[in-house]
Amino acid sequence: MNTEKSLPENFKGVHIHFVGIKGTGMAAFVEILFHNGAIITGSDVSERFYTDEIIEKLGLKALPFSSENITDDIQYVIYSSAYKLDKNPDLIEAVKKNIPCLLYTEALGSYSSKAYSCGICGVHGKTSTTGLTGTILKEIDLPAQTLAGSIINSFGNTCTFTSPLIKTDKTDSNIFVAETCEYQRHFMSFCPKKIILTSVEPDHQDYYPTYEDIRSAFVDYICKLPENGELIYCADDKGAVETALIAKEKRNDINLIPYGVNADGEYKLNFTKVENELNQFTINNYNFAIGMPGKHEVLDACAAVALVCQLLKSFDKNPSDYYEKIAIGLMNFTGGKRRSEIIARKLSSGGNDVVILDDYGHHPTAIKTTLEGYREFYKGRKIIVDFMSHTYSRTEALLKEFASAFDSADEIILHKIYSSARENPADFKITGKTLYEETVKHVKEIGKSEKNVHYFEEVLDAKKYVEDLLNEPLSSQYPDGYLFVTMGAGDNWKLGKEV
Repeated sequence: MNTEKSLPENFKGVHIHFVGIKGTGMAAFVEILFHNGAIITGSDVSERFYTDEIIEKLGLKALPFSSENITDDIQYVIYSSAYKLDKNPDLIEAVKKNIPCLLYTEALGSYSSKAYSCGICGVHGKTSTTGLTGTILKEIDLPAQTLAGSIINSFGNTCTFTSPLIKTDKTDSNIFVAETCEYQRHFMSFCPKKIILTSVEPDHQDYYPTYEDIRSAFVDYICKLPENGELIYCADDKGAVETALIAKEKRNDINLIPYGVNADGEYKLNFTKVENELNQFTINNYNFAIGMPGKHEVLDACAAVALVCQLLKSFDKNPSDYYEKIAIGLMNFTGGKRRSEIIARKLSSGGNDVVILDDYGHHPTAIKTTLEGYREFYKGRKIIVDFMSHTYSRTEALLKEFASAFDSADEIILHKIYSSARENPADFKITGKTLYEETVKHVKEIGKSEKNVHYFEEVLDAKKYVEDLLNEPLSSQYPDGYLFVTMGAGDNWKLGKEV
Protein backbone atom coordinates (compact mmCIF):
# COMPACT_ATOMS: atom_id res chain seq x y z
CA MET A 1 0.00 0.00 0.00
CA ASN A 2 1.12 3.56 -0.73
CA THR A 3 1.71 5.20 2.65
CA GLU A 4 2.04 8.75 1.30
CA LYS A 5 0.27 11.02 3.80
CA SER A 6 0.57 14.32 1.97
CA LEU A 7 -2.02 16.06 -0.18
CA PRO A 8 -0.97 17.93 -3.36
CA GLU A 9 -0.05 21.62 -3.49
CA ASN A 10 -2.69 22.32 -6.16
CA PHE A 11 -6.15 20.73 -5.97
CA LYS A 12 -7.50 21.82 -9.35
CA GLY A 13 -8.89 18.74 -11.08
CA VAL A 14 -7.67 16.33 -8.35
CA HIS A 15 -10.27 13.61 -7.64
CA ILE A 16 -10.66 12.94 -3.90
CA HIS A 17 -13.09 10.39 -2.44
CA PHE A 18 -14.38 10.88 1.14
CA VAL A 19 -15.41 7.81 3.17
CA GLY A 20 -17.82 9.02 5.88
CA ILE A 21 -18.51 12.24 4.00
CA LYS A 22 -21.39 13.21 6.32
CA GLY A 23 -19.19 13.71 9.38
CA THR A 24 -19.11 17.35 10.50
CA GLY A 25 -15.37 17.76 10.02
CA MET A 26 -15.41 15.73 6.82
CA ALA A 27 -18.23 17.77 5.23
CA ALA A 28 -16.45 20.99 6.19
CA PHE A 29 -13.20 19.76 4.62
CA VAL A 30 -15.14 18.78 1.48
CA GLU A 31 -16.24 22.43 1.22
CA ILE A 32 -12.66 23.66 1.61
CA LEU A 33 -11.24 21.34 -1.08
CA PHE A 34 -14.22 21.90 -3.39
CA HIS A 35 -13.55 25.66 -3.31
CA ASN A 36 -9.91 24.87 -4.11
CA GLY A 37 -10.96 23.15 -7.33
CA ALA A 38 -10.93 19.47 -6.32
CA ILE A 39 -13.31 16.89 -7.85
CA ILE A 40 -15.19 15.32 -4.91
CA THR A 41 -17.09 12.08 -4.44
CA GLY A 42 -18.04 10.46 -1.15
CA SER A 43 -19.87 7.67 0.62
CA ASP A 44 -21.72 7.23 3.90
CA VAL A 45 -24.73 5.62 5.60
CA SER A 46 -28.22 6.35 4.23
CA GLU A 47 -29.50 8.07 7.42
CA ARG A 48 -29.98 11.78 6.80
CA PHE A 49 -27.81 14.25 8.77
CA TYR A 50 -27.73 18.06 8.80
CA THR A 51 -24.48 17.81 6.82
CA ASP A 52 -26.43 16.39 3.86
CA GLU A 53 -27.53 19.97 3.17
CA ILE A 54 -23.91 21.15 3.14
CA ILE A 55 -22.78 18.62 0.55
CA GLU A 56 -25.97 18.96 -1.52
CA LYS A 57 -25.33 22.71 -1.86
CA LEU A 58 -22.13 21.73 -3.67
CA GLY A 59 -24.07 19.47 -6.05
CA LEU A 60 -22.80 16.33 -4.32
CA LYS A 61 -24.57 13.26 -2.94
CA ALA A 62 -23.37 10.60 -0.50
CA LEU A 63 -23.17 7.18 -2.17
CA PRO A 64 -23.78 3.91 -0.28
CA PHE A 65 -20.54 2.21 0.76
CA SER A 66 -19.31 0.00 -2.09
CA SER A 67 -16.06 -1.11 -3.69
CA GLU A 68 -17.52 0.19 -6.97
CA ASN A 69 -17.17 3.77 -5.65
CA ILE A 70 -13.39 3.50 -6.04
CA THR A 71 -12.94 4.23 -9.72
CA ASP A 72 -9.57 4.36 -11.48
CA ASP A 73 -9.56 8.17 -11.65
CA ILE A 74 -9.59 8.63 -7.83
CA GLN A 75 -6.22 9.98 -6.70
CA TYR A 76 -6.72 10.26 -2.91
CA VAL A 77 -9.10 8.83 -0.32
CA ILE A 78 -9.82 10.69 2.93
CA TYR A 79 -11.65 8.69 5.58
CA SER A 80 -13.29 9.20 8.96
CA SER A 81 -11.80 7.43 11.99
CA ALA A 82 -15.18 5.66 12.33
CA TYR A 83 -14.17 3.42 9.40
CA LYS A 84 -11.30 0.94 9.13
CA LEU A 85 -9.01 0.23 6.18
CA ASP A 86 -9.59 -3.53 6.43
CA LYS A 87 -13.37 -3.45 6.98
CA ASN A 88 -15.01 -0.72 4.89
CA PRO A 89 -15.57 -1.83 1.23
CA ASP A 90 -14.47 1.54 -0.21
CA LEU A 91 -11.27 1.49 1.81
CA ILE A 92 -10.49 -2.18 1.09
CA GLU A 93 -10.72 -1.43 -2.65
CA ALA A 94 -8.63 1.76 -2.32
CA VAL A 95 -5.89 -0.21 -0.55
CA LYS A 96 -6.01 -2.84 -3.30
CA LYS A 97 -5.56 -0.11 -5.92
CA ASN A 98 -2.68 1.44 -3.97
CA ILE A 99 -4.52 4.80 -3.67
CA PRO A 100 -3.15 7.01 -0.86
CA CYS A 101 -5.60 6.84 2.08
CA LEU A 102 -5.48 9.59 4.71
CA LEU A 103 -7.37 9.84 7.97
CA TYR A 104 -9.34 13.09 8.21
CA THR A 105 -6.90 14.46 10.83
CA GLU A 106 -3.90 13.53 8.63
CA ALA A 107 -5.49 15.19 5.60
CA LEU A 108 -6.32 18.33 7.57
CA GLY A 109 -2.76 18.37 8.89
CA SER A 110 -1.34 18.03 5.38
CA TYR A 111 -3.55 20.87 4.12
CA SER A 112 -2.57 23.08 7.06
CA SER A 113 1.14 22.57 6.32
CA LYS A 114 0.69 24.24 2.92
CA ALA A 115 -0.98 27.45 4.21
CA TYR A 116 -0.48 30.14 6.88
CA SER A 117 -2.44 28.09 9.41
CA CYS A 118 -3.94 29.05 12.75
CA GLY A 119 -5.31 26.44 15.15
CA ILE A 120 -8.06 27.23 17.65
CA CYS A 121 -8.03 24.89 20.63
CA GLY A 122 -9.26 24.56 24.21
CA VAL A 123 -11.70 22.50 26.27
CA HIS A 124 -14.40 25.19 25.82
CA GLY A 125 -15.26 27.80 23.21
CA LYS A 126 -13.47 26.37 20.16
CA THR A 127 -16.43 26.47 17.79
CA SER A 128 -17.68 29.92 18.80
CA THR A 129 -14.17 31.38 18.62
CA THR A 130 -13.61 29.83 15.19
CA GLY A 131 -16.99 31.08 13.98
CA LEU A 132 -16.32 34.58 15.31
CA THR A 133 -12.86 34.66 13.67
CA GLY A 134 -14.25 33.56 10.30
CA THR A 135 -17.12 36.05 10.50
CA ILE A 136 -14.65 38.89 11.10
CA LEU A 137 -12.39 37.63 8.29
CA LYS A 138 -15.38 37.90 5.91
CA GLU A 139 -15.04 41.69 6.35
CA ILE A 140 -11.25 41.81 5.96
CA ASP A 141 -9.20 41.94 2.74
CA LEU A 142 -7.11 38.85 3.47
CA PRO A 143 -7.06 35.53 1.50
CA ALA A 144 -8.56 33.37 4.26
CA GLN A 145 -10.43 30.12 4.74
CA THR A 146 -12.07 29.12 8.03
CA LEU A 147 -13.20 25.65 9.12
CA ALA A 148 -15.43 25.31 12.22
CA GLY A 149 -16.63 22.20 14.02
CA SER A 150 -20.29 23.02 13.44
CA ILE A 151 -22.58 24.96 11.12
CA ILE A 152 -22.06 28.72 11.63
CA ASN A 153 -25.07 30.87 10.73
CA SER A 154 -22.98 33.79 9.47
CA PHE A 155 -21.03 31.50 7.11
CA GLY A 156 -24.32 30.92 5.27
CA ASN A 157 -25.36 27.88 7.34
CA THR A 158 -22.22 25.92 6.49
CA CYS A 159 -19.11 24.99 8.48
CA THR A 160 -16.65 26.97 6.35
CA PHE A 161 -15.96 30.39 4.92
CA THR A 162 -13.72 30.96 1.90
CA SER A 163 -12.65 34.49 0.94
CA PRO A 164 -12.98 35.46 -2.73
CA LEU A 165 -9.31 36.50 -2.43
CA ILE A 166 -8.20 32.89 -1.83
CA LYS A 167 -5.46 31.66 -4.16
CA THR A 168 -6.03 28.16 -5.53
CA ASP A 169 -2.62 27.92 -7.19
CA LYS A 170 -0.45 29.29 -4.40
CA THR A 171 -1.81 27.91 -1.15
CA ASP A 172 1.15 29.03 0.99
CA SER A 173 -0.11 32.61 0.52
CA ASN A 174 -3.48 31.72 2.05
CA ILE A 175 -4.58 31.96 5.68
CA PHE A 176 -6.26 28.82 7.03
CA VAL A 177 -8.04 29.05 10.41
CA ALA A 178 -9.38 25.77 11.82
CA GLU A 179 -10.94 24.42 14.98
CA THR A 180 -8.51 21.77 16.26
CA CYS A 181 -9.56 19.02 18.68
CA GLU A 182 -7.64 17.74 21.69
CA TYR A 183 -9.43 14.36 21.88
CA GLN A 184 -6.95 11.52 21.31
CA ARG A 185 -4.42 14.27 20.45
CA HIS A 186 -6.05 14.76 17.05
CA PHE A 187 -4.65 18.29 16.85
CA MET A 188 -1.09 16.94 16.71
CA SER A 189 -1.49 16.44 12.93
CA PHE A 190 -2.14 20.18 12.47
CA CYS A 191 0.69 22.58 11.53
CA PRO A 192 -0.07 25.94 13.17
CA LYS A 193 1.80 29.24 12.88
CA LYS A 194 -0.50 30.81 15.47
CA ILE A 195 -2.65 29.14 18.15
CA ILE A 196 -5.58 30.36 20.23
CA LEU A 197 -5.88 28.54 23.58
CA THR A 198 -9.23 29.24 25.24
CA SER A 199 -9.15 26.94 28.27
CA VAL A 200 -7.59 23.84 29.82
CA GLU A 201 -9.22 21.66 32.45
CA PRO A 202 -10.08 17.96 32.97
CA ASP A 203 -12.20 16.41 30.19
CA HIS A 204 -12.32 13.26 28.02
CA GLN A 205 -11.54 11.16 31.08
CA ASP A 206 -11.66 7.99 28.97
CA TYR A 207 -8.50 9.20 27.20
CA TYR A 208 -7.01 11.70 29.68
CA PRO A 209 -7.48 10.20 33.18
CA THR A 210 -5.85 13.19 34.90
CA TYR A 211 -5.66 16.95 34.43
CA GLU A 212 -1.91 16.64 33.90
CA ASP A 213 -2.54 14.27 30.97
CA ILE A 214 -4.77 16.69 29.07
CA ARG A 215 -2.56 19.67 29.96
CA SER A 216 0.45 17.79 28.58
CA ALA A 217 -1.37 17.29 25.25
CA PHE A 218 -1.99 21.04 24.93
CA VAL A 219 1.66 21.79 25.80
CA ASP A 220 2.84 19.38 23.08
CA TYR A 221 0.50 21.01 20.56
CA ILE A 222 1.75 24.51 21.43
CA CYS A 223 5.32 23.28 20.97
CA LYS A 224 4.46 22.52 17.33
CA LEU A 225 4.54 26.28 16.68
CA PRO A 226 7.42 27.39 14.46
CA GLU A 227 10.26 29.54 15.80
CA ASN A 228 8.78 32.76 17.23
CA GLY A 229 5.26 31.41 16.70
CA GLU A 230 2.39 33.07 18.59
CA LEU A 231 0.24 31.60 21.36
CA ILE A 232 -2.85 33.74 21.99
CA TYR A 233 -4.15 32.46 25.34
CA CYS A 234 -6.94 33.34 27.77
CA ALA A 235 -5.49 35.16 30.78
CA ASP A 236 -8.77 34.54 32.65
CA ASP A 237 -8.48 30.74 32.51
CA LYS A 238 -6.17 29.22 35.13
CA GLY A 239 -5.46 26.11 33.04
CA ALA A 240 -4.69 28.14 29.90
CA VAL A 241 -2.26 30.39 31.83
CA GLU A 242 -0.55 27.40 33.42
CA THR A 243 -0.27 25.58 30.09
CA ALA A 244 1.12 28.67 28.35
CA LEU A 245 3.83 29.09 31.00
CA ILE A 246 4.86 25.42 30.82
CA ALA A 247 5.09 25.67 27.01
CA LYS A 248 7.17 28.85 27.37
CA GLU A 249 9.59 27.01 29.67
CA LYS A 250 10.07 24.37 26.99
CA ARG A 251 10.18 26.82 24.09
CA ASN A 252 11.35 30.26 25.17
CA ASP A 253 11.06 31.60 21.60
CA ILE A 254 7.25 31.27 21.57
CA ASN A 255 5.52 34.65 21.83
CA LEU A 256 2.82 34.64 24.52
CA ILE A 257 -0.09 36.99 23.75
CA PRO A 258 -2.69 37.12 26.56
CA TYR A 259 -6.30 38.21 26.14
CA GLY A 260 -9.12 38.78 28.62
CA VAL A 261 -9.96 40.83 31.70
CA ASN A 262 -6.74 39.78 33.45
CA ALA A 263 -4.54 40.35 30.40
CA ASP A 264 -1.88 43.02 30.21
CA GLY A 265 -1.36 44.72 26.89
CA GLU A 266 -3.23 45.15 23.66
CA TYR A 267 -6.02 42.62 24.19
CA LYS A 268 -7.11 43.57 27.69
CA LEU A 269 -10.88 43.21 27.84
CA ASN A 270 -13.25 45.58 29.64
CA PHE A 271 -16.88 44.56 29.98
CA THR A 272 -19.12 47.61 29.88
CA LYS A 273 -22.79 46.62 29.94
CA VAL A 274 -25.55 44.32 28.74
CA GLU A 275 -28.28 46.36 27.08
CA ASN A 276 -30.99 45.57 24.53
CA GLU A 277 -29.78 41.95 24.39
CA LEU A 278 -26.26 43.06 23.41
CA ASN A 279 -23.00 42.39 25.27
CA GLN A 280 -20.95 45.59 25.05
CA PHE A 281 -17.22 45.74 25.77
CA THR A 282 -13.98 47.51 24.88
CA ILE A 283 -10.63 46.24 23.60
CA ASN A 284 -7.76 48.70 23.18
CA ASN A 285 -10.22 51.56 23.97
CA TYR A 286 -12.46 50.65 21.02
CA ASN A 287 -16.14 49.84 21.62
CA PHE A 288 -17.38 46.47 20.38
CA ALA A 289 -20.60 44.49 20.89
CA ILE A 290 -22.01 41.04 20.16
CA GLY A 291 -25.59 39.84 20.17
CA MET A 292 -24.74 36.60 21.99
CA PRO A 293 -25.41 35.93 25.69
CA GLY A 294 -22.69 35.34 28.24
CA LYS A 295 -19.30 36.68 29.26
CA HIS A 296 -17.77 33.49 27.86
CA GLU A 297 -18.95 34.61 24.40
CA VAL A 298 -17.33 38.00 24.96
CA LEU A 299 -14.07 36.22 25.85
CA ASP A 300 -14.35 34.19 22.64
CA ALA A 301 -14.92 37.44 20.74
CA CYS A 302 -11.82 38.93 22.36
CA ALA A 303 -9.78 35.89 21.26
CA ALA A 304 -11.06 36.25 17.69
CA VAL A 305 -10.21 39.98 17.65
CA ALA A 306 -6.69 39.21 18.92
CA LEU A 307 -6.08 36.56 16.24
CA VAL A 308 -7.39 38.75 13.40
CA CYS A 309 -5.28 41.70 14.58
CA GLN A 310 -2.17 39.51 14.79
CA LEU A 311 -2.88 38.20 11.27
CA LEU A 312 -3.24 41.76 9.97
CA LYS A 313 0.16 42.58 11.47
CA SER A 314 1.71 39.45 9.90
CA PHE A 315 0.35 40.53 6.53
CA ASP A 316 1.73 44.07 6.91
CA LYS A 317 -1.56 45.81 7.72
CA ASN A 318 -2.38 48.14 10.63
CA PRO A 319 -5.08 46.55 12.87
CA SER A 320 -6.45 49.92 14.06
CA ASP A 321 -7.40 50.71 10.44
CA TYR A 322 -9.73 47.69 10.58
CA TYR A 323 -11.51 48.14 13.94
CA GLU A 324 -14.73 49.29 12.26
CA LYS A 325 -14.78 46.22 10.01
CA ILE A 326 -13.96 43.97 12.97
CA ALA A 327 -16.91 45.50 14.87
CA ILE A 328 -19.21 44.77 11.90
CA GLY A 329 -17.97 41.17 11.81
CA LEU A 330 -18.68 40.70 15.52
CA MET A 331 -22.22 42.04 15.16
CA ASN A 332 -22.82 39.73 12.18
CA PHE A 333 -22.09 36.65 14.30
CA THR A 334 -25.31 34.95 15.42
CA GLY A 335 -23.92 31.66 16.71
CA GLY A 336 -23.99 28.22 15.21
CA LYS A 337 -25.82 24.95 15.31
CA ARG A 338 -26.26 23.87 18.93
CA ARG A 339 -24.35 26.91 20.20
CA SER A 340 -26.96 29.08 21.98
CA GLU A 341 -29.08 28.36 18.91
CA ILE A 342 -32.55 29.92 18.97
CA ILE A 343 -34.94 27.10 18.01
CA ALA A 344 -38.14 29.10 18.35
CA ARG A 345 -39.66 32.25 19.80
CA LYS A 346 -43.41 31.98 20.30
CA LEU A 347 -46.35 32.73 22.55
CA SER A 348 -47.46 29.72 24.58
CA SER A 349 -51.15 28.87 24.64
CA GLY A 350 -51.11 30.42 28.13
CA GLY A 351 -50.05 33.73 26.57
CA ASN A 352 -46.43 33.70 27.77
CA ASP A 353 -43.56 34.79 25.53
CA VAL A 354 -41.24 31.77 25.19
CA VAL A 355 -37.71 31.59 23.76
CA ILE A 356 -36.43 28.05 23.13
CA LEU A 357 -32.65 27.64 22.91
CA ASP A 358 -30.42 24.64 22.27
CA ASP A 359 -26.79 24.49 23.37
CA TYR A 360 -24.09 21.82 23.14
CA GLY A 361 -22.58 22.66 26.55
CA HIS A 362 -21.74 19.30 28.13
CA HIS A 363 -18.95 20.09 30.62
CA PRO A 364 -19.84 21.60 34.03
CA THR A 365 -17.82 24.77 33.41
CA ALA A 366 -19.49 25.34 30.03
CA ILE A 367 -22.94 24.72 31.53
CA LYS A 368 -22.32 27.09 34.46
CA THR A 369 -20.89 29.97 32.40
CA THR A 370 -23.50 29.60 29.65
CA LEU A 371 -26.42 29.65 32.11
CA GLU A 372 -24.89 32.61 33.96
CA GLY A 373 -24.74 34.38 30.61
CA TYR A 374 -28.40 33.61 29.93
CA ARG A 375 -29.34 34.87 33.40
CA GLU A 376 -27.68 38.22 32.70
CA PHE A 377 -28.79 38.49 29.08
CA TYR A 378 -32.41 37.40 29.62
CA LYS A 379 -32.92 39.16 32.98
CA GLY A 380 -36.71 39.18 32.87
CA ARG A 381 -37.25 35.52 31.95
CA LYS A 382 -37.81 32.40 34.01
CA ILE A 383 -35.13 29.90 32.95
CA ILE A 384 -35.88 26.19 32.57
CA VAL A 385 -32.89 24.02 31.67
CA ASP A 386 -33.21 20.46 30.38
CA PHE A 387 -29.84 18.67 30.61
CA MET A 388 -28.70 15.24 29.44
CA SER A 389 -25.25 14.19 30.59
CA HIS A 390 -22.91 12.59 28.03
CA THR A 391 -20.53 9.74 28.90
CA TYR A 392 -20.50 7.79 32.12
CA SER A 393 -16.81 8.51 32.75
CA ARG A 394 -17.27 12.30 32.55
CA THR A 395 -20.38 12.24 34.77
CA GLU A 396 -18.66 10.06 37.36
CA ALA A 397 -15.45 12.12 37.43
CA LEU A 398 -17.25 15.50 37.64
CA LEU A 399 -20.45 14.57 39.51
CA LYS A 400 -20.33 17.36 42.12
CA GLU A 401 -19.34 19.93 39.49
CA PHE A 402 -22.33 18.92 37.34
CA ALA A 403 -24.71 19.09 40.31
CA SER A 404 -23.68 22.69 41.08
CA ALA A 405 -23.60 23.89 37.45
CA PHE A 406 -27.29 24.79 37.21
CA ASP A 407 -27.51 27.53 39.88
CA SER A 408 -28.60 30.22 37.39
CA ALA A 409 -31.64 28.20 36.29
CA ASP A 410 -35.05 28.36 37.96
CA GLU A 411 -36.10 24.83 36.98
CA ILE A 412 -33.84 21.85 36.24
CA ILE A 413 -34.84 18.73 34.28
CA LEU A 414 -32.49 15.75 34.09
CA HIS A 415 -32.46 12.41 32.23
CA LYS A 416 -30.57 9.15 31.88
CA ILE A 417 -26.92 9.39 30.79
CA TYR A 418 -26.33 9.53 27.03
CA SER A 419 -23.77 6.79 26.53
CA SER A 420 -20.73 6.77 24.26
CA ALA A 421 -19.81 3.93 21.91
CA ARG A 422 -16.42 4.00 23.65
CA GLU A 423 -17.94 2.95 26.99
CA ASN A 424 -19.81 -0.02 28.43
CA PRO A 425 -22.52 1.27 30.83
CA ALA A 426 -22.23 -2.00 32.80
CA ASP A 427 -18.74 -0.92 33.88
CA PHE A 428 -20.18 2.02 35.86
CA LYS A 429 -22.34 2.31 38.97
CA ILE A 430 -23.38 5.88 38.17
CA THR A 431 -26.71 6.63 36.42
CA GLY A 432 -28.76 9.69 35.49
CA LYS A 433 -30.60 9.21 38.79
CA THR A 434 -27.29 9.61 40.64
CA LEU A 435 -26.81 13.04 39.08
CA TYR A 436 -30.44 13.94 39.91
CA GLU A 437 -29.95 12.97 43.59
CA GLU A 438 -26.67 14.91 43.81
CA THR A 439 -28.34 17.97 42.23
CA VAL A 440 -31.26 17.81 44.69
CA LYS A 441 -28.72 17.62 47.53
CA HIS A 442 -26.87 20.69 46.19
CA VAL A 443 -30.08 22.67 45.65
CA LYS A 444 -31.05 22.10 49.31
CA GLU A 445 -27.59 23.18 50.47
CA ILE A 446 -27.88 26.55 48.72
CA GLY A 447 -31.38 27.14 50.08
CA LYS A 448 -33.43 26.48 46.95
CA SER A 449 -36.41 24.14 46.72
CA GLU A 450 -35.84 20.54 45.64
CA LYS A 451 -39.25 20.81 43.95
CA ASN A 452 -37.49 22.70 41.15
CA VAL A 453 -35.41 19.64 40.16
CA HIS A 454 -37.11 16.96 38.07
CA TYR A 455 -36.15 13.60 36.58
CA PHE A 456 -37.53 11.91 33.48
CA GLU A 457 -35.62 8.80 32.37
CA GLU A 458 -36.51 9.25 28.70
CA VAL A 459 -36.20 12.69 27.11
CA LEU A 460 -39.65 12.96 25.52
CA ASP A 461 -41.36 11.82 28.72
CA ALA A 462 -40.77 15.41 29.91
CA LYS A 463 -42.73 16.97 27.04
CA LYS A 464 -46.10 17.36 28.79
CA TYR A 465 -44.47 18.66 31.97
CA VAL A 466 -42.54 21.34 30.05
CA GLU A 467 -45.58 22.41 28.01
CA ASP A 468 -47.74 22.69 31.14
CA LEU A 469 -45.01 24.71 32.86
CA LEU A 470 -44.67 27.14 29.93
CA ASN A 471 -48.40 27.83 30.15
CA GLU A 472 -48.34 28.70 33.86
CA PRO A 473 -48.87 32.39 34.74
CA LEU A 474 -45.65 34.18 35.69
CA SER A 475 -44.99 36.42 38.69
CA SER A 476 -43.84 40.02 38.32
CA GLN A 477 -40.29 38.70 38.83
CA TYR A 478 -40.38 37.45 35.22
CA PRO A 479 -42.04 40.16 33.09
CA ASP A 480 -40.51 38.95 29.79
CA GLY A 481 -41.68 35.31 29.81
CA TYR A 482 -39.83 31.98 29.74
CA LEU A 483 -36.48 30.78 28.44
CA PHE A 484 -36.42 27.02 27.85
CA VAL A 485 -32.95 25.59 27.19
CA THR A 486 -32.03 22.08 26.07
CA MET A 487 -28.38 21.54 26.88
CA GLY A 488 -25.82 18.76 26.44
CA ALA A 489 -24.16 16.49 23.89
CA GLY A 490 -27.00 13.96 24.01
CA ASP A 491 -30.22 13.86 21.98
CA ASN A 492 -32.42 15.91 24.32
CA TRP A 493 -32.45 18.64 21.65
CA LYS A 494 -35.44 16.63 20.37
CA LEU A 495 -37.46 17.87 23.35
CA GLY A 496 -36.98 21.51 22.34
CA LYS A 497 -38.08 20.72 18.78
CA GLU A 498 -41.16 18.87 20.07
CA VAL A 499 -42.13 21.67 22.46
